[in-house]
Amino acid sequence: MSDSTTSASDSGAFPSSVWVRFLRSYGPTPNNLNLFDEYITTAVRRAKIQPLTLTSPQLAQILDRVRSGEPGSVLVAGTAGDGKTYHCRGVWSELGGDPKIWADDSTIKELTLPDGRLVIFVKDLSELSDEQSDEVLAVLENSALGEERERFVVMAANHGQILERLRDLGRRQDREHPLRKALQDVFLMTGEAPGRLAVFDLSRVARRESLEEVLSAVAGHPAWDKCGSCVSRSEGRVCPIYENRSRLLDPDGGKKLAQRLGHLVEIARQNGWHLPVRDLLALASNMILGHPDVKENLMVCSDVPKLQDDGKIEGASIYNNVFGANLPKRRAMERPVFKALLAFGVGDETSNGADGLLVYGADDSKLVGTFERLIGNDPIYGATDGYRSDLHQYLEGDDSARQDRGADHFVQRLVSQRRRMFFTLPDEESAYPFWNMTAFRFGGNYLELMTSLAEKKTINESVRARLVRGLNRVMTGLLIENTDRIFVASSGGFSQSRISVLCDTETPAKRDRTGAGMMIKLDQSSGLPSLDIALAAGKSNSSALQVTPIRFEFLCRVAEGALPGSFSNECLEDMLAFKAKLLRKAEVLNKQQPDGEEDEPFEEEGALMLKFIDIEKNGHGFSRSVTVRVDL
Repeated sequence: MSDSTTSASDSGAFPSSVWVRFLRSYGPTPNNLNLFDEYITTAVRRAKIQPLTLTSPQLAQILDRVRSGEPGSVLVAGTAGDGKTYHCRGVWSELGGDPKIWADDSTIKELTLPDGRLVIFVKDLSELSDEQSDEVLAVLENSALGEERERFVVMAANHGQILERLRDLGRRQDREHPLRKALQDVFLMTGEAPGRLAVFDLSRVARRESLEEVLSAVAGHPAWDKCGSCVSRSEGRVCPIYENRSRLLDPDGGKKLAQRLGHLVEIARQNGWHLPVRDLLALASNMILGHPDVKENLMVCSDVPKLQDDGKIEGASIYNNVFGANLPKRRAMERPVFKALLAFGVGDETSNGADGLLVYGADDSKLVGTFERLIGNDPIYGATDGYRSDLHQYLEGDDSARQDRGADHFVQRLVSQRRRMFFTLPDEESAYPFWNMTAFRFGGNYLELMTSLAEKKTINESVRARLVRGLNRVMTGLLIENTDRIFVASSGGFSQSRISVLCDTETPAKRDRTGAGMMIKLDQSSGLPSLDIALAAGKSNSSALQVTPIRFEFLCRVAEGALPGSFSNECLEDMLAFKAKLLRKAEVLNKQQPDGEEDEPFEEEGALMLKFIDIEKNGHGFSRSVTVRVDL
């Protein structure tokens, strides 16, 4: 039986089984062919179901470009899973191309437009032979930079693949190919598209909106309507597949789940993870169908009755499935989406308050109300009979019982409950902040900062103050509390020193009228927040640091008292390198100051004036001039 077919008996007892098997093929299985566009049309036709449809603003833009009649070609670029072939197929269909021709084995397709122009479609550049590639790239070059007006190319290609093909072609033609360097700059977002070539880079558009659309398309598919007559839901039984789907659609809980998962995806993206639609579809499928005790760890309808009889429904927890907990660790880590989400440590990270509620809340008179409201109200994935039994065994069982089963088994249950809490805790639950259940405890502040910068709103002063305090502690290695000024300090010659008490210069924490100070802005090329620190007016006197979520977390943790090296040596090295840039700016600036304005290093022969950073009892740091006499 294939993934997209089912028996007649299954169709009768489980009316949505065809759809569920089709959805399963999108999941993290060893041979999930539905993730490749070339298999989708055939699979949908065989299963006789409505395909998943996702909006694509880029597709509309590509069509507008092709229909405009403007000369030049179109390059649809990206990484694996971004939907490059899907977009090319969409253009082909919208322009009147025959679906059967598109579905045949040829990689190059040709279509004549009503205005007489010939469009050459390339489904995947990597599938072309060198000879085919040379011919297509010649048309691409001539239409973009030459005189070609009658023919143009619509090509799908990975970033590295097309750059390599252009490099190899140029080498064989004994020249530097004119498109290669220009395209490389486009991919790095440091240049514009060359000539008349329109580049649509799909790797730039995978944001949280894509995730929300995927979850909505999967959970809202009309095939779920058939589940009403399923035997697995009769007589009050809980079908874990339908339960997980329902939790995604729930007006309250589903919205919160999608929103917080969106937070994680957005922070992962800002940290450099690229999660294409292919991965988001695998995530959505796994969230609904995941279970560790079924074939390939993804349920089909016929698995449900046995799971019900064995009392294993809670193993399908959607909150665990988000992180691929139903999968073998190796298979989960092979998927970028699960690897990125696991990096947040949800389930392993916690707080004393949260664990106290999970372990003692059911019996503590002061906590029992909160326990029942936040955990006991979910009898399927929260305080189940199994959880309460294991909790009692953990607290009351004898030592031998704990060693045999209790401790390790209950710890795994705690991991699952922490994950559920992250997605279900109310926003206003100040006693149990949901960000404390992750490794990014200041993740909410980072997203708030991003929103403020994007909407050009005032930045939260507490966030700015925390960043300044963290910067000062990294710059000096001292536990200073200053949030009004930034000290650029050294140890007297070695800028990478962890402890630096010599103040080379200082600047305001906010950009002042003279042009000096720190400004937090949005870097347009990367889309990341940037700390632009100016030691004086003029662009040459400033240096900027891009703030990724991990760097933001580092500065905030240091500001709250964490030792820099204990959190991230990589972030510490980045900060010290940034400090070295500021020290060089300070050195140049001091040499450029007019006579009479520069602090004279020597007050008299044999004396050197230095500025030391001192700390008052309240933690406030200040620079103090000291004259050091040298015996000659």
